[in-house]
Amino acid sequence: MSTVVPGTDLPGSTRPTRSAADPRAGVELVIGGMTCASCAARVEKKLNRMDGVEATVNYATEKASVSYAPEVSVEDLIATIEKTGYSAQVPRPEPEAVSGESAGPESSGAQSAGAQSADEESAALRRRLLLTVALGLPVVLMAMVPAFQFRNWQWLSFALTGPVVAYGGLPFHRAAWTNLRHGAATMDTLVSLGTLAAFGWSTWALFLGTAGMPGMTHAFSFALSSTDASSALYLETAAGVTAFILLGRYLEARAKRRAGAALHALLSLGAKDATVLRDGREIRVPVSALAVGDLFVVRPGEKIATDGVVVEGSSAVDTSLLTGESVPTEVSPGDAVTGATVNSGGRLAVRATLVGADTQLARMARLVEDAQNGKAAAQRLADRISAVFVPVVLVLAVATLVSWLLVSGSATEAFTAAVAVLIIACPCALGLATPTALMVGTGRGAQLGILIKGPEVLESTRAVDTVVLDKTGTVTTGQMALLSVHTVEGVSETEVLRLAGSLEHASEHPIARAVAQAAAERTGALPPVADFRNVPGLGVRGVVEGHAVVAGREQFLADLAQQLPEPLLVARDQAEQAGYTAVAVGWDGAAKAVLVVADAVRPTSAEAVRRLRALGLTPVLLTGDNRAVAASVARQVGIDPERVVAEVLPEDKAAVVRALQAEGRTVAMVGDGVNDAAALAQADLGLAMGTGTDAAIEAADLTLVRGDLRAAADAIRLSRRTLATIKGNLLWAFGYNVAALPLAAFGLLNPMIAGAAMAFSSVFVVSNSLRLRRFRALTD
Repeated sequence: MSTVVPGTDLPGSTRPTRSAADPRAGVELVIGGMTCASCAARVEKKLNRMDGVEATVNYATEKASVSYAPEVSVEDLIATIEKTGYSAQVPRPEPEAVSGESAGPESSGAQSAGAQSADEESAALRRRLLLTVALGLPVVLMAMVPAFQFRNWQWLSFALTGPVVAYGGLPFHRAAWTNLRHGAATMDTLVSLGTLAAFGWSTWALFLGTAGMPGMTHAFSFALSSTDASSALYLETAAGVTAFILLGRYLEARAKRRAGAALHALLSLGAKDATVLRDGREIRVPVSALAVGDLFVVRPGEKIATDGVVVEGSSAVDTSLLTGESVPTEVSPGDAVTGATVNSGGRLAVRATLVGADTQLARMARLVEDAQNGKAAAQRLADRISAVFVPVVLVLAVATLVSWLLVSGSATEAFTAAVAVLIIACPCALGLATPTALMVGTGRGAQLGILIKGPEVLESTRAVDTVVLDKTGTVTTGQMALLSVHTVEGVSETEVLRLAGSLEHASEHPIARAVAQAAAERTGALPPVADFRNVPGLGVRGVVEGHAVVAGREQFLADLAQQLPEPLLVARDQAEQAGYTAVAVGWDGAAKAVLVVADAVRPTSAEAVRRLRALGLTPVLLTGDNRAVAASVARQVGIDPERVVAEVLPEDKAAVVRALQAEGRTVAMVGDGVNDAAALAQADLGLAMGTGTDAAIEAADLTLVRGDLRAAADAIRLSRRTLATIKGNLLWAFGYNVAALPLAAFGLLNPMIAGAAMAFSSVFVVSNSLRLRRFRALTD
């Protein structure tokens, strides 16, 4: 895989990238002129025949992802594609993005140029369709309804059908001719042959046969009918098939645009400009001008321009557009914020830490686009079928023609059946089955804060039966928190927190920070501490408001003749049995309280475990902590005691996953730390918390953007739903062709009806995929 140089390439960038470790380069090309899955299969086959080239071509996204050796150039790739009969280009960033680092993917010219081109193509297709329908509808009505067949109606039909075949069908004829010159056949070949044959037969019958005689009438049948060949007209077939296929293409193009709408929405989330503080002045600049270290201002209601750290101010930040989280996050100096989120409250001054392709939004967009460009195993099978499908259909059409001539002797029946075979057999639905579902599924996931790395991930979610949950930072917050306060008679909780919190505020120990934070939240501003002393391994002491306060281990207080009374000893024992940390507090020569501190379980973890169980998964808790702590956390979230694996060294976590796999289990792993990366990679399905480290996210198959374990269940639900949609699409596409071809060959389909069925088979597949847009997370 090619390496993206931080700060240089935009998400979705197609500039060739190469690293020292991997001399191969990667590029993404936009392919023009593809009209069906067999086109994509041809381009992919030609590229992969080049020495040192590995390529994947996606018909739905109209892109080729290519990895190539140093001796191959991008120009060579483009030349090969053009020799195959298609166009190819490397999308260029817009000038603004070239001149500086972009703060977000919205600056990528590849996206905007692609969207503009798609709009122009859709508008042209719509104009062609409207004219075709306007001219073709009277032709179809006159052929189907004898009451409309006035004297010499056939000549009006001929006059109207000519422009339909020539202008409306021009894209098919042009593509068929191009493919013929390159010795290939695609779906356009079938449509062009079918419509031209129908129009050509009708022209012969009108001018040289008896079909042009005044007063001639025409009976319409959904199946074959035996008539004199010289009087048979197929003008309604030529006009109707052209109109139906153009309508199918137009609806398909619109549906594909909707399928990719989630990614386009993600790409457009970022702010367009920012207010930067320079020399004490506020200057409005484009996000492309931002650099790491810049200080910028975000006013209420504005989007945060790029990833950074709050330097001044406090506010609530709405992250729903990026993570799907509906509850705003409170931020203050020192807290990290993400670009494209919205400042809902006060004024913030933010120091930029990441810009351009390094931002979270950019990485999300890159992951989603990479996933949409991939192919599942089932789609690769469909591609192989599509590659040989059209030549097989051509042979079948000839065989149908010959067979009918031999069996019935009717040229009309033979011709009608052969044309129906040509028109009904379109492999487009096969080519759209997987990529459209992937586009919608991964795009919807991005909206909900779930990033799916690729289609192969979907295959894994189906078989997963065990989920291993790392404790710290996944099931728990990964930060110490004050759970309870136990005091002697006559001492209030507020007094204990005020004195102990002030003392601990001077310490940097994680337990001390937890006590100080809880004290500040519950009692307000903390008084200053004097004569502070830290005794390593034991505790701290100092003077607060005239009281000599000491906090730490029980032995620390005992050395100062401050023995814990019986109620506090009971509280200490209960805390330690639960795996928690007990902090003894005393002042003025006597022990007064015990504070219970622990790595707090996330409020949503128990619900997440219930949802994972509902999906048929067996949860396993994995931690390096002692068994008492692990057992306590397992009880709180509902994990069976026998499914707790404790006191595991970081390097042994992957071994635990391997052991479960050796038992025949298919394992999913959820983690967030560097020490989880190996286990995430070892697991059949790796899920990384987006609040975790880059190493964990890189090793995982799915990334949960927000730190909510419930999203793991949503991610598996979405993946399974997407996979089910892909399978449903493929079943329909295969079933349609398997059923339709024999019907056409045996003369049970009128060619015009065949054209309508073929056009709407693709529309059905795309529409079925669009149902994934209605997927709802259960995290709220």
